[in-house]
Amino acid sequence: MSLGRTGFTTGTCAAAAAKAAALVLCGRWIPPEVEVGLPDGTRVRLPAEWTRGDANAAEAAVRKDAGDDPDVTDGCTVIASVVWTADENLTIAAGAGVGTVTKPGLSVPPGEPAINLVPRRMIREAVREVTDRPVRVTISIPGGNELAEKTFNPRLGVEGGLSILGTSGIVRPFSGTALRDALKCALSVAEACGVKSPALVPGRIGEKAARRYFRLLPEQLIEVSNEWGFMLDEAAGSHFERLLVLGHPGKLAKLPEGQWDTHSSRSTSAVPAVAELARGLLGRAVPESLTVEGLFGALLENDRGRLAAELAAKIRKAIDVRIQKRCQTAVVLVNIRSELLGSDGELSAWQ
Repeated sequence: MSLGRTGFTTGTCAAAAAKAAALVLCGRWIPPEVEVGLPDGTRVRLPAEWTRGDANAAEAAVRKDAGDDPDVTDGCTVIASVVWTADENLTIAAGAGVGTVTKPGLSVPPGEPAINLVPRRMIREAVREVTDRPVRVTISIPGGNELAEKTFNPRLGVEGGLSILGTSGIVRPFSGTALRDALKCALSVAEACGVKSPALVPGRIGEKAARRYFRLLPEQLIEVSNEWGFMLDEAAGSHFERLLVLGHPGKLAKLPEGQWDTHSSRSTSAVPAVAELARGLLGRAVPESLTVEGLFGALLENDRGRLAAELAAKIRKAIDVRIQKRCQTAVVLVNIRSELLGSDGELSAWQ
């Protein structure tokens, strides 16, 4: 069954825009659709929104179509400006809306435009299909600064706009590839900044609690979303000494059940497992609830603390098995108001 309509990455759009602008610069005919190569050797065609310029400077725009993927950059305009230079090489610069790398750990060093190596190669090859002369290509994305606030970029140390990522040139709907790429970058930045004990949280609830109760560097706190299996495997393969997992039990209680992707559409409710644990621990029936939050809220304070501690220990054990105890772990559970419920493991590294 098809996952939906595919689209093109921002890097592919930048390559097509750069080639169109180079054609204008060289006084060549501009086809209705500009053809560029993808990393796997296939060729694709993208329409140019507009082109303008002369033999001294030119620019072109391509509107991004992310297909059926809910990409925050879907529909944005990617503009490439191309000018002749006195240098011998083709250089790539960041214009308005494209960020600059400010922290180590990404595929390009601090101070460089946040355009990863694969998109850079695509841009270079696309322009070199038109001219061998030295040029400077500047990539801009109107509104990119505002769009970047909705991405992982502020956490990755990319400032001033969006980053241009992608390894295949194609956006596959709901594949999670872009998210996983960003999560890997977050771990790389943390490691490059000397972090030894990262804190992984599912989302805003965990983030708020982590900042409230622990002393964390900006690079130390990483939002995992639902990609727990992927992120734990990646973290275990890095040089971290300790790992803190903090979040709501409605998400984290799925891990001992073998549900390492905790998205509601790809996992089942944690309520039955938590209710069963509570009955066994307390030796009696527990109030019925449709949610884990409701189940905890219906218990007396002492029972709530006992259940949270037991559940945290169970989650920690599952994580230890998953990562083969390659680093020390701790688990902290919080409610929907980001208040502490219970924990298991040594927490001094984050206090």
